[in-house]
Parts: sequence; structure tokens; C-alpha cells
Amino acid sequence: MNFSIRAVDIKAATQKEYELFSDFANRMRAERLPDDPARGVEELIQQAKNIPPIVELYSWVVEHPEDEGFIGSAETQIFRLEENQHVAQFSIEVLPDFRRQGIATTLLQKVTEVAEQEGRRLLVASTNERIPAGEAFMQKLGAEKALESHTNQLDLRELNSDLIEQWIDNARQQAQGFELLFWQGAYPEEKLESFAKLFAVMNTAPRGNLQVEDFHFSPEMLRQMEQMLFATGSKRWTMIVVEQTSGHFAGYTELTWNPNRPQILNQQGTGVYPEYRNLGLGRWLKAAMLDKVMTDLPEARFIRTGNADSNAPMLKINRALGFKPYSSQAEWQIDIAKVKSFLEYRQK
Repeated sequence: MNFSIRAVDIKAATQKEYELFSDFANRMRAERLPDDPARGVEELIQQAKNIPPIVELYSWVVEHPEDEGFIGSAETQIFRLEENQHVAQFSIEVLPDFRRQGIATTLLQKVTEVAEQEGRRLLVASTNERIPAGEAFMQKLGAEKALESHTNQLDLRELNSDLIEQWIDNARQQAQGFELLFWQGAYPEEKLESFAKLFAVMNTAPRGNLQVEDFHFSPEMLRQMEQMLFATGSKRWTMIVVEQTSGHFAGYTELTWNPNRPQILNQQGTGVYPEYRNLGLGRWLKAAMLDKVMTDLPEARFIRTGNADSNAPMLKINRALGFKPYSSQAEWQIDIAKVKSFLEYRQK
């Protein structure tokens, strides 16, 4: 097939390249999220220019002489952290009309070369059920499906307000000695260290067979991630449950959304430290946040959250609230050595 591949610095692309990236991303997003509106180019530009310094991003685009836009792309993400220095995350996307023509395999060669140069031995990627070509490609490589998950969605028009009130009342009785705190936007500087420690609770979430280590945030990293989020115009609500006697953060929940798509809210992490579980704190956090959404965000219609299929405690809470499966995803992993063997065989 007559196509060309070139590297692009996504942090410093031209205006034309950003426009082509945006068009391609929206075409791919429409396949994964057919109910969602397109995203504007300015949102993509601000996200790209504010990628945190801890992320080294290698990007390639695929062009065809008979198509004015990009027909494919690939990324390799290298995280400059103390943890998981053996891992490189990657993504490969190709428009439907150009699949099964060797483009993904050619892009995989680029991904593998960079990962090997960076000293990474394990490649990790995600697939979505609405693009079955992704799973077929990973199976052809011989990759392991290491973690299965769903995006679950709550239609706020179907929310049981009586249940929300009940959970809040139960928590106030069962969890005496705890209180909820709320922040909109940036984390307060005087609490930043506590936030960084709190988010380590997400290391207790199921990881399936993924060969990855615990991830830890530093206050500086939190600020870098905030900068990228807020640069796109996105909003964030954070609710914390605090043990009053010690002042310790026991758990949290977060919501983010972009005003360009006010009807869709994204439920980010929700977690409670093991020593504070079985007190109804998780239900309290979720119920209190939903109560605030219903009062203060009248345009909101859906809340989406990602859950590992093996995360029974969180799924129990979400299903009780009315969350239903929206789409399924999988995390795959494969050793670089195995990928190289595949590529060498294809080149014979």
C-alpha cells in the first residue's frame, strides 16, 4: 500500500498538524464513543502543549496521497518515574478503510524500536470492544489480555434520590468521627502532601495480571497533571472524607468534565484506605457527590466511570446507584522480545 509514516512532536506541532490530529482523533473517537460530540482543536492543542514533564511521548502519523488527513497514528509513552521502568505504554489507531493493509504492523515497528532504545522490556496497550480490530491485532501478536474492565454509565434521570438520601443518613450514623471536605479546581497548597499520599490508595484497585508496580504521586506531579487538565478548560470536583481526631484523609472521590460537553461527567478515582473500610465511607462519598451534581450541575445527564471487572466492591456500589455497562476495554501486555520475533517473522 502506498502510505508514508513520519514522526511528529505533538508538544510542538504546527497549527495544520494539530487540525489534522484533531480531525483524526474525532473520527476514531466517533467509533469508540458514538454518542459523544466532537472535541475542538483548541482543546487538543492545550492538552498536547501541557503534557507533564514526567511523560516522554513519541508520536507518528500515517498519510496517504489520496487522503487529505491522517489515516493512522501511533504513540509510545515513557514515564520518567522510579517505578515501572520496564514498561512502555503504546497505542496504534488506523481508520477503518485502511485496516488490514500492514499499517499497524509498520507502526508497531516504530513503537518497538523506541521502547527498546528506552530500555523497556514490556509493552502495554488498551483495546475497546467497539473496535474489534484492536483485539484481533493483539491476539495475532500473542499478547496477554491482562485486565478486563468496563466503562459503566449512570443516566442521572434514573438516579434514585431516596437511595442517595439513605446512604448519606446511614453514613452520618455509622461513620461518626468523620467529615466530608470539598474542593473545586486546584488542590489547596497546604493539603497537597496529604493529597499525594491519599491517591496511593488506588494501588489497592485490581490490576489483574498486569506486570506493573505500585504508582506513587508527588506534589509536583499533581500540579503538573492539574496544569494539563485545566489548560483544556476542564473542571474538577474533589471530595475527601477525613478522620476528625487525626486529620488523616481516609478516602476520596473525584469528578471531571469539560464545559464544551457539560452533559457528560467523568468519574475519576474513588477509593477508601483498607483500615477505614466497612464504615460506609465509599457510599457516603459517592452519594454526597451525586447529591451535589443534581443540585449544582443541571446540564449534566451522564456520569461515566471505569471499573475493572474484578473490582466487586466498587461494582456493587455502582450497580446499586444505577450504573450500567457502556463499553468494555482490555489491557494487554507483551514482552518486547516476543514482539520482535513477530516482526522478524512478518518481514521474511
